[in-house]
Amino acid sequence: MEDRHETLDKNIELWKIKKLIKGLEAARGNGTSMISLIVPPRDKIPQVAKMLSEELGSASNIKSRVNRQSVQGAIASAQQRLKLYNKVPPNGLVLYTGTIVTEDGKEKKITIDFEPSKPINVSLYLCDNKFHIEALTVLLESDEKFGFIIMDGKESLFGTLSGNVREVLHRYLVHLPKKHARGGQSAARFARIGQEARDNHVTKTAELATNLFIDPATNQPNVKGLILAGSADFKTKLSESGRFDPRLQANILKVVDISYGGEEGFNQAIKMSQEILSNVKFIQEQHLLGKYFEEVNQDTGKYVVGVDDTLKALEMGAIKILIVYENLEINRYVLKNSKTEEIFVKQLNEEEENNQSNFRDPVTSDQLEIQEKMSLLEWLADEYKSFGCTLEFVTNKSQEGSQFCRGFGGIGGILRYQLDMRSLDEFADDEVEEDGEVYDVGEAEDDSE
Repeated sequence: MEDRHETLDKNIELWKIKKLIKGLEAARGNGTSMISLIVPPRDKIPQVAKMLSEELGSASNIKSRVNRQSVQGAIASAQQRLKLYNKVPPNGLVLYTGTIVTEDGKEKKITIDFEPSKPINVSLYLCDNKFHIEALTVLLESDEKFGFIIMDGKESLFGTLSGNVREVLHRYLVHLPKKHARGGQSAARFARIGQEARDNHVTKTAELATNLFIDPATNQPNVKGLILAGSADFKTKLSESGRFDPRLQANILKVVDISYGGEEGFNQAIKMSQEILSNVKFIQEQHLLGKYFEEVNQDTGKYVVGVDDTLKALEMGAIKILIVYENLEINRYVLKNSKTEEIFVKQLNEEEENNQSNFRDPVTSDQLEIQEKMSLLEWLADEYKSFGCTLEFVTNKSQEGSQFCRGFGGIGGILRYQLDMRSLDEFADDEVEEDGEVYDVGEAEDDSE
């Protein structure tokens, strides 16, 4: 379970990085007052500080007064933020600062600094009218590890692939007796000896696979998936053998026919498996949404659809797996009636944001003040753990993902237990009609008791 949670956390971290990069890429400023600074792990903070001081001096030569002040302000912001670091973090330091132009035409100063999740061995300093994010694409590369078993009549090789890093874990050579054309009793004896040797080869490979690819701490595979490859039928015998660990058996992604054994065969197997390795996330998404649609089609009552019902079920702690489209364009608003001090929380899409009635008190029609506005996705990514569920982001690239986004609003969940959302809605309506007060699901549930 710990390994599963770690994977989910990585997926959410990856989503946050994607969102950050998308925002930085879209940002634009006036003039050249947007600074992109990347400091690799090997650099020293004093060196970077000295470079910024020199750039600050050079900026005084910019002819345009407005642009000069903007650039100097951005460099000063970078200098101030740099003072928070005694040394460059182990994976390097990324810093973006400057004045951007917002959608409504206003100028806004922003400063973002963070240690990347993996080393960025690039040194960068640029002043431009945009942020340069090209070097951050390395953060989007998957670091999932896949196992390989290359097996033929001469040897077995065990290796892993993570990103573009391949590693040979173990290899052993085997000397199988050659087939003989002699007749008589010796033919049967040699055939029996040869078969025993081949069986032993399969058995030993199966045992080594368990030792190398099963984590003793969790009793689960330590790789995301397994590729079996070879030039003879040994790989097939291994996969179908009762001696092959069933936990690894369930983890086989592909069985590949290759021309070579050993390291050359390892390289060939990697090349021939690229497509399926890149589709692992796609396959996981199809499997997850398949389970969700199964609950829906069987009308088990253990599913929830749409923003409102999903958030109600979330507040009740009923959601086991929260499923959200990774580009869901809904914002979460915290609104306040300054006269009554009443707080309203609303989730609005772009069309609903243009409807001013959503920003008025439903009872008094008073204009509501916006206390907080943030992406619902971002809020869920920060808060999902407090509701005791797991969070899965999906795309609209698969048929299932497209159906989930178009037909189900891009948000839903698999529940821990049966729940009739319609009866909850009716109950909530009754409460509002009685006295006009707004209840959340948790309050309604308590009052019903």
